Amino acid sequence: MLAAHPPEFRRRALDLVAQGNPVPQTARDLGISESCLRNWMHRDAVDSGRKPGVSSHEHRELVELRRRLRVLEMENEILKRASAYLARENVLPK
Repeated sequence: MLAAHPPEFRRRALDLVAQGNPVPQTARDLGISESCLRNWMHRDAVDSGRKPGVSSHEHRELVELRRRLRVLEMENEILKRASAYLARENVLPK
């Protein structure tokens, strides 16, 4: 999934706030919502270690691992059903 705004745009917005510009004014000037800018500020604080939480990299890794787990569970279920079907076929009298 592509981000709505490029990383350079986000970095510039965060730099403007760090320079002392008010969040509401900065958000208006950049054409984004104030809550969006505050979310970026929070994400930046977590990624830089200033606040506790799951970093962006860890979040992406968790999403990928959960996706892989779902695939493996589906594959396992298919194999169980196939094994049960084949076992039943071999037990029936001919």
